Amino acid sequence: MKYKIFVLIFLLTSCATYSTKLENRKPFNSKGFAYIYNEKDYENKIIKSKLDNTKLQIAHNYLHANTLIKIINPKTNQSLIIKNFKKTYYPEFYKILITNEVANKLNLDTKIPLVEILEIRKNKSFIAKKAKIYNEEKKISSNAPVEMVQISNISKTKKEHKNTQKNDFYILIASFYSKDVADFLKQRITKEIPEFNSTRLKISKKNIKEINLISGPYNTINLMKNDYILLKKFGFEELNIITND
Repeated sequence: MKYKIFVLIFLLTSCATYSTKLENRKPFNSKGFAYIYNEKDYENKIIKSKLDNTKLQIAHNYLHANTLIKIINPKTNQSLIIKNFKKTYYPEFYKILITNEVANKLNLDTKIPLVEILEIRKNKSFIAKKAKIYNEEKKISSNAPVEMVQISNISKTKKEHKNTQKNDFYILIASFYSKDVADFLKQRITKEIPEFNSTRLKISKKNIKEINLISGPYNTINLMKNDYILLKKFGFEELNIITND
């Protein structure tokens, strides 16, 4: 696709944080929904690998087996550091495949299992005990460099109730330094993906140096999934999910 090549060249010179596979030397970091494993989906070949729902197991479609991955519940800031069980296939709308046991440990809302995942490089300084729940220091941002994060073991603390508050979700398409570039991409999506509901496209100023092109709001995963797939087919390699809170 000629446009895919054009966008890649254009965004490499204009984007602030737009992710592509060319950046795979950086630790993998993504936000979106977890796919919670169930046996029927495996039997129906919707997912390729078999997991044990009674164990703390995860699988990823990009990161190799034994890669250390930090999974964060952004609603509670609880996190889990665990080795990737295997590299496998699952529907690409989702960011990671996890077992019920992982979802329970993180107190995820199983209807809207929003997570952030971060690859942990083995040469980084961190504390990682086998499959235990952690809470980060409140003063440290969840996107801080790994070597700066101090992790505290809270596995013995009382389990928190799941957050049932409803939020609107958005697809973060790309971030730019210039509003003109965001406008340009918005126009191209509107023109070249006629089946995409362009009224959902919005330009949001995150700060003085970052302009976001987003799509939303969405209040159901299925509605978001349709637009996500359209954008992926258009040529975007990595799309993050953000909330309005």
